[in-house]
Amino acid sequence: MVRELHLKAEILPGGKIEIVDTGLPVGETVEVVVKQETRARARSILEILNSGPGQRLFETAQEVKAYLDEEKASWDR
Repeated sequence: MVRELHLKAEILPGGKIEIVDTGLPVGETVEVVVKQETRARARSILEILNSGPGQRLFETAQEVKAYLDEEKASWDR
């Protein structure tokens, strides 16, 4: 019969994990499976924009300003 333990542990300095269960028989061989719960990290607005389909029209603020200046100049023509 296989006994499964579902425990949560904190990773200690040096990447060590300590498992303590007084019900584990001394000298027995066990299989340990580690599943890491990853936390979603906050993404910057640029990462979000770059992940979308298509390309951004402008790469820099200067390019935006030049485009707007050109558009405004065309209104006077």
